[in-house]
Amino acid sequence: MRDRCPPALPELYLIGLTGNIACGKSTVVQMLQALGAYTLDADAITHQLQAPQQPVYEQIVAEFGVGILAAPDADGNRPLDRKALAAMVFSDPVQLKRLEAIVHPAVHRAIWAWLAQVQQQITEAQMLPSQMPVAVIDAVKLIESGWKQHVQAVWVVTCTPQQQLERLIQNRAMPVAEAHQRIAAQPPQAERIAYADVVIDNSQSLEQTRQQVQAAWHAIQQKVARP
Repeated sequence: MRDRCPPALPELYLIGLTGNIACGKSTVVQMLQALGAYTLDADAITHQLQAPQQPVYEQIVAEFGVGILAAPDADGNRPLDRKALAAMVFSDPVQLKRLEAIVHPAVHRAIWAWLAQVQQQITEAQMLPSQMPVAVIDAVKLIESGWKQHVQAVWVVTCTPQQQLERLIQNRAMPVAEAHQRIAAQPPQAERIAYADVVIDNSQSLEQTRQQVQAAWHAIQQKVARP
């Protein structure tokens, strides 16, 4: 498995975690973090890059126009109206690709910078020879944006389509029509599962999900244990 690790990160076991909307990636990431993994939410990085005055923000506004901006905030900045932008791109694959062409390269650079920071922390911590640190990149577009070639294992979190719909409506207060649109805009779950080294079925109880995560974590420790 270690031959898939980026040369710049030889002492880090890197997991790429993905799954369709509302399948529970964040839940699994929290469990991995509790087990000791370094974790990064690519969606949070995207939000940071899309903040006013950031280069990505400026490019998006130039590409899609001021109609995707919200009212000025307390500082006089006009943040992106994420609902307006989502309504535009998730109903039109061409528009979505235009947005991704702006966002993905910047997110890639930010993730590599984070991984370099993790590597530095590991070096400074002088970890014991028997330890292999684990880092997790949580990204819905993990496969599409090319991260599969850089990680040592792809984890895919799944649940039923009905559960996706219910979670979007109940947990995110999303209108039914919008929830259907967001689900339909993503590839079928089976396409992600085809790339998976580990599949976490998050359609049952939280404890059952935890048991799967712990089992996969222990399997990693056995594979990468150093003499």
